[in-house]
Amino acid sequence: MNKIKRLRNLMRTSGVAAYIVPGTDPHASEYMAAHWMEMQWLSGFTGEAGTLVVTLDDAGLFTDSRYYLQADIELKDTGITLMRASDIDCPSVEEWLISRLKANDIVAVNSEMWSVNDYETLLASFLNHDISVKNIDLIAPLWTDSRPPIPSSLLYPYDEKYAGESVEDKLNRIRQTMAKHNADALIISALDEIAWLLNIRGNDVEYNPVVISYLLLEKERCTLFINSAKIDETAHRYLSSLHIIVREYTEVYPALSALHGSVMLDPARVNEALFAALPEGTRIIKEQSPVLIDKSRKNPIELEGERKAMKQDAVALTRFFKWLEEKMANMRTDNGLRLTEWDLMEQLHEFRLQGDNFIEESFGTIAGYKGNGAIVHYAATPDNCATIHPEGMLLLDSGGQYLDGTTDITRTVWLGGDIPQQAKLDYTYVLKGHIALARARFPLGTRGNQIDALAKQYMWQAGITYGHGTGHGVGHFLGCHEGPQNIRTDMNPTQLQPGNICSDEPGIYRTGQWGIRIENLVAVQDEPTTEATTTNDRFLSFETLTLCYYDTSLIEITLLTDDEKQWLNDYHRRVADTICPLLTSDEASWLRQKCKDI
Repeated sequence: MNKIKRLRNLMRTSGVAAYIVPGTDPHASEYMAAHWMEMQWLSGFTGEAGTLVVTLDDAGLFTDSRYYLQADIELKDTGITLMRASDIDCPSVEEWLISRLKANDIVAVNSEMWSVNDYETLLASFLNHDISVKNIDLIAPLWTDSRPPIPSSLLYPYDEKYAGESVEDKLNRIRQTMAKHNADALIISALDEIAWLLNIRGNDVEYNPVVISYLLLEKERCTLFINSAKIDETAHRYLSSLHIIVREYTEVYPALSALHGSVMLDPARVNEALFAALPEGTRIIKEQSPVLIDKSRKNPIELEGERKAMKQDAVALTRFFKWLEEKMANMRTDNGLRLTEWDLMEQLHEFRLQGDNFIEESFGTIAGYKGNGAIVHYAATPDNCATIHPEGMLLLDSGGQYLDGTTDITRTVWLGGDIPQQAKLDYTYVLKGHIALARARFPLGTRGNQIDALAKQYMWQAGITYGHGTGHGVGHFLGCHEGPQNIRTDMNPTQLQPGNICSDEPGIYRTGQWGIRIENLVAVQDEPTTEATTTNDRFLSFETLTLCYYDTSLIEITLLTDDEKQWLNDYHRRVADTICPLLTSDEASWLRQKCKDI
């Protein structure tokens, strides 16, 4: 029986008119363990962001513009309507439901999958429409035999030589913040925050070295709620040395219900079920997590680790692109050679495996050939991938998790044949915006949305734009995507601060033709004052961390200013001077050719 049909049968017996399945987990994760991929299991849509809404008669999948092309393909013939959430005329989930439901209808959700903020928004939206919300898990009774278990991989300590700071110092600083808010306890449910705070890592979530757990930090105690099967003797000794109390994962709810005094939590990252477990009368302090903020400001050792990881990544990428160029040359003389997008992904993985301290990819590699590159979060599989030919455009978005740090890079290259003028114009508009953001100077207090237009200005003048963010935060041997900082059009009150790492990745996408994206990682740094400085204002700028050449064959050089050419040449010289000593003489010669001045 169709999964949604079975869900509707269960909805009827439960007296429910609509059920909402957000694409997240109890820890507000972007990437999650397969156990919680309920939206994907029910809809067949495999994108990383989306919300499925099912009524007794309709179903809609709300996702943003990064996934429109993918969702169009995956939702075909499912009976689920794609709701284009980035479009200005798209209703919200609540508006869509209000237009379909009547007074006294019940909307059901599993409150473990809803942040406190989102749950309150849901209640407020229905308040004047006599629609109520019921907390019930309707997926568990349906998803039984094939449902993956909650992972139980081992926790392992993350050496302070990589983390750059002791757990004791981190805990003391967070407790000082708690004291400022007169908080007796702090609930932490975000997996990356727990991993950073306790200097622990794990293998519970693909591409993210985190451990599924909850943390309760009090004035005198720190309790980790985790499946005890994940704690071996090494982990036990480590946690004991830090005086961290270990309790079972599911004991977090009774532990919260026994709290007294004031409790601090981040309503954007703590789920409603945890919040509801707190005793009546508890003083709740709703604040952005101090761990989230501290984690985003990389210390000097973390930043140096990122630079080391970038060198390893650059070596792998140089070897990959050299290998690819040679394969394309061979294909022109040997029609029997065959390569697919999946082959490229596997080969890049092999080159990264050769790097020091490489653990795994930081996300699933995107190798988009020709029109597939226009699908922003395209995911090739062994059975569904394009064959590569020595012609046209390839977009390669990839990254690595190294003990030293996390990388994320996108390069777009031309594989052969005559380059259309439109492709060169598109690439150059993207490159100019990419350089403009990399060169930006801005005063302390600047938010990411205030500089987003720098990356878009040239394509805007050509009547082109893109729907994804220009820059996301990046963790240190943690999530490839992290907050609270970002660079995008949406209003974000978070100010950019020294130590933040962000991506710089404008793009242009032409359906069925090509996708062009150029991405480096940049670190926010203090801009030194110079003789030209006219005030005492504190200014910031970006240090470009990524070390990989750009495909200059795609540049319409007449569109570049002298300053842009100088920036590009300086960058290429730095790439060659830094990476060539790590390569064989043949590889170094090839890279220097790619990095020659324009």
